[in-house]
Amino acid sequence: MVAIGSDHGGYKLKEEIKKYLEEKEIECEDCGTFSEERADYPEIAKAVALEIQNKQCDKGILICRSGIGMSIVANKFKGIRCAKCDNEEEAKFSRMHNDSNVLAIGADYIDTNEAIRIVRMWLATQFEGGRHAERIDIINKIENENMK
Repeated sequence: MVAIGSDHGGYKLKEEIKKYLEEKEIECEDCGTFSEERADYPEIAKAVALEIQNKQCDKGILICRSGIGMSIVANKFKGIRCAKCDNEEEAKFSRMHNDSNVLAIGADYIDTNEAIRIVRMWLATQFEGGRHAERIDIINKIENENMK
């Protein structure tokens, strides 16, 4: 299950990504926003991160105008590894090497077709493990030391 959320700036793209997920029969939990009316991105990013922390969803997708604010907020949550990706290659490596569990997209910089390609690549790519797992262990240790 994928949690998905956007602020008002990412609402239209979120709806297109939801359509893609539904077509591929990938279950998703929409954490808002539900219109183009102003919405505070930190609250949406929090809702998606909590879905993953609470194991209601395996992964999350966040969309705002730049993708930056959403990624900053999501990464404040223990266990969240949010990657802001602008292309398929970044999406692939964020999964292969970093085991990202949240994808952030900037709606102002990526058209719908590119966003769908990024989402498709991100969802299809598996974590490689090996030396990358050792680095995730280091990340987790740093997280445990600094997120009390």
